[in-house]
Amino acid sequence: MFEEAYKQQPLNEELGAQTFFANVRANHWKSAQQIATKMYKQFHEDRYLYWSVISAILQANDTATSPDMRIILYKLAHRLIASSPTPSYQNTDRFYLHLTILRELELYDEAHKLLDSEIGRVICSSSLSCNEIRRDIWRSRGMIRDEGKLAEARVVDLKDRNWLEFLSILDAAFSYLDSSQNSESPSVDETARANCTKHVSKIRELFTQIAQEDGTKDRSASLALLELENRSRIHGISTGNSYTNAVELRRLINSHKLLRYSLTQLDLTIEAETIRVAVYIRQYLKGLKLGAELPTTELQYADDLALLAANALVGLWKLASDDRYLHNAVVLLEFALTKSKQSFQARLILIRLYRLLGAPSLALDHYRAMGVKQVQHDTLSHFILSRASTFSLTATGDLTLTTECLESTQIYLSNSQETADYVVRAFTAEKYSQIPEFVTFEERLDNSLQRDIVKMEHLRMRLSHEPISCDVIDMELIELKFIFDRNHYDNRDFDIIANYQPKSSESINSQTFLFGQNESRGWLWTFLKLYIRALQQGSDLDETVEEKLLIGDRPKLRFDAGRHPLLRERLAEKSEEDLAELTRDERSFVDFATALADWLEPYHDYTRPPPAVVLAEVAKQTELKTGYPLKGVNIKVLNGPTSTKKDEEPPVVTDPPELVTRFFDSLNTRFLEVQNKSSPVEALHIAALAQEAFLLFTIESMRFKSASVIKANKFGGIVTIFKSIRMNATSVLRHISTKLLKDADEASNQESRKAFIDPDFSLGVAKKITDARKKILEGVGKGLVRVGTAYAQ
Repeated sequence: MFEEAYKQQPLNEELGAQTFFANVRANHWKSAQQIATKMYKQFHEDRYLYWSVISAILQANDTATSPDMRIILYKLAHRLIASSPTPSYQNTDRFYLHLTILRELELYDEAHKLLDSEIGRVICSSSLSCNEIRRDIWRSRGMIRDEGKLAEARVVDLKDRNWLEFLSILDAAFSYLDSSQNSESPSVDETARANCTKHVSKIRELFTQIAQEDGTKDRSASLALLELENRSRIHGISTGNSYTNAVELRRLINSHKLLRYSLTQLDLTIEAETIRVAVYIRQYLKGLKLGAELPTTELQYADDLALLAANALVGLWKLASDDRYLHNAVVLLEFALTKSKQSFQARLILIRLYRLLGAPSLALDHYRAMGVKQVQHDTLSHFILSRASTFSLTATGDLTLTTECLESTQIYLSNSQETADYVVRAFTAEKYSQIPEFVTFEERLDNSLQRDIVKMEHLRMRLSHEPISCDVIDMELIELKFIFDRNHYDNRDFDIIANYQPKSSESINSQTFLFGQNESRGWLWTFLKLYIRALQQGSDLDETVEEKLLIGDRPKLRFDAGRHPLLRERLAEKSEEDLAELTRDERSFVDFATALADWLEPYHDYTRPPPAVVLAEVAKQTELKTGYPLKGVNIKVLNGPTSTKKDEEPPVVTDPPELVTRFFDSLNTRFLEVQNKSSPVEALHIAALAQEAFLLFTIESMRFKSASVIKANKFGGIVTIFKSIRMNATSVLRHISTKLLKDADEASNQESRKAFIDPDFSLGVAKKITDARKKILEGVGKGLVRVGTAYAQ
């Protein structure tokens, strides 16, 4: 509408600006660039030229832009900025934009000329963004050591405490090692290492002196010392500072971390780790005395010793396959939280441990206690929502986890609504350095991997709670197809959990994954293909119908999207790399779903009404509800033939593959294998997959519930087969339910609780875990019966 209005009033500057902003909000950078160029030619205002420049850059950075076109667009931006009658250095953000283009095109001489000018030096001294890009250009020109010397002078003489100055000094010191990495001469490497060590010692003294001078008023130098030590460890030149004073608890803790990090596999025995746990806990309890007077809002000085002990206990659990070590870790961390209520690190580990022990409600309590907000829902929700359907009680009406899924998606809704306005404000204020960051932020959230993993988990739980209908099938099918075409970004934070495991072993993050597996793109794509195919077979929608009915923007495709195979071919693709992210039982479920879809596909394709009939029915219902006809659709089609294959013989009904008929029996066998394990998570996993397989079968067979459909297509034989599979499935669900309910009763009785704990285990924590286990086992058990009964016919 804005574009049409602007065409009619081309001299209306305000209308031109609003048209530009409308394209900005929609991320239509090519149109925005053309409009900005037109406005500059009409109104001769400099900012419109720079709007055109940044639009060209944003189009170049778009995922839909090919690499060749990206270079062309940056050259266009360079030509535009060079044609400006006023130089870029008259405005800080315009200067930043100019430098960005020169860096991208590797025009370092031109950039150096601008930066080395008096005005360039003034701008960089007052603008962090320009100063940062200057450092990048200096680094690309091989001037990193020169920059380090200048930074050192600014830190010492001018008392500059800009963090970038400290980084420049560190980069210069370690550049000796970086420049020697490509050399094959041992003598060169040793010389480089000696030079690096010499400079590291020098700047350690410098940073220590500055830290002492600044005291508590500025911690830049103290942080720089930490970064120095971190880089020294990475490059293998750490001095391993020793502690000489008992009150230096922090130094004691650091020494433990260093020693633990360097342990070899030979050092990781049950006996040795048990001794280390005892040392960590003893020193932790002693260290608590130092923080006895701290307010409740502060962390204890000794907290990391409790985390070290928890890491070691998890390592013992992996070595011995004994859940008692997890029990002890839980008790220790729960105790640590009574002393440090704000210790989110203790809560993160507890969330993982409670899920491993089959007590998801306790994990959720700790997750909610952390007060996750805003974008943290995208980076941290995987801790509680990873494979959340395993612990779902939606079948019994408990919507706790589905609600958590919905709450975690609020950040994506506000992102879509708010970020575009931020971009418009940045254009208005000519804050060009901020615009690409806003656009990238929006892009990464809109295409978040975690967002769509949660969506898949929500769908798996939703199907067990809501009646399965054609509307649900159609709506979910359309949304999953949108997701399938996205280029996903993995924004999840796995490094946030404190990892104090040796470098020779797995990280605590990997050790505490549920079922030892982390679902990622491969897991998501596998389940997307599985559900899209099943929902397609249960739906009357096809591409023709979707094109007519869908209103609104479709997901943006990558520039190479046209090279993808057809959707049907892509759904049939299998990748061992993707399947490797699945558990053993999930792979069996995928095989069952594939075999079921292959068997039923000919019958669905023959029975499904043609697109014209589907559209006519939708048009009829739309006209009845709204009083207006659906444009371009002929309702009279309803009176004509309802099948495009009326002249063909229907496919002969054949027996399903053995993989389909024996699947539920094989799941029952697997359930009995894992039922007696101390933790019920595997049993719950198999129970959830049995329920999911039954619901998937229900979706696939819904089309054939109508007697008229069976009669018209001569599919009488398929009814008998469906009945047999359904009876077998409901029988298995009832059997698993009975076992889970029995386990639930035993999980919280006194005898079970005594067997569950050892003399050192806290009775209070044991009660919480056993009660939580009873709740999940009982809920899942009752839910299986409810789902089986709902679709038994």
